[in-house]
Amino acid sequence: MTTYDDLRALFINCTLKRSPERSNTEGLLDVSRQIMEKQGVRVDVIRAVDHDIATGVWPDMTEHGWATDEWPAIQEQVMAADILVIAGPIWLGDNSSVTKQVIERLYGNSSILNEHGQYAYYGRVGGCLITGNEDGVKHCAMNVLYSLQHLGYTVPPQADAGWIGEAGPGPSYLDEGSGGPDNDFTNRNTTFMTWNLLHLARILKDAGGIPAHGNQRSEWDAGCRFDFENPEYR
Repeated sequence: MTTYDDLRALFINCTLKRSPERSNTEGLLDVSRQIMEKQGVRVDVIRAVDHDIATGVWPDMTEHGWATDEWPAIQEQVMAADILVIAGPIWLGDNSSVTKQVIERLYGNSSILNEHGQYAYYGRVGGCLITGNEDGVKHCAMNVLYSLQHLGYTVPPQADAGWIGEAGPGPSYLDEGSGGPDNDFTNRNTTFMTWNLLHLARILKDAGGIPAHGNQRSEWDAGCRFDFENPEYR
């Protein structure tokens, strides 16, 4: 029987609401979190807006003029996790400003290499959850999932899920009468997403990550061309 109790997952909630204000995004996030926890996965949840995260694309922005930056501590949790789920709301048909800031800060660490000379996010799995009361779930998910795979995350099939009510203004996911928590389409997709993340994380962890050949930045910089044919290198 496949087990998952050695895996770690991190959910970053990109709501605009500080704790303890109720977050509709966290309501949907909890559906996925609870499935993982039932499988023994260690799950951490961060509400990004509760932290003093500097704006920028360097690993530690205190080295670039900012007085404080709590992102380096969050990045340690990112690197400790086998699974990363970015969860956030829709505003004006797009991802929240907090979601975009989190992705920018993830990008700031994307040049770091692992022990195999690959980009450091290799071997990790990414997904996303989107909530709102206006259209844009697929648009937001495309942006998040593209960003994660571009940074080095592996994205499984059906790696996103979301909920939207009637085209706004209207009730949000956790509002009374919204139908959000009982929506079969959302619950099915969230469940499938969660299990696909678990399955792929299991496969990658057992395999020791993505094979380290043809994708090692350190080797490319050293002159290895991995069968790339170009007269300049002959």
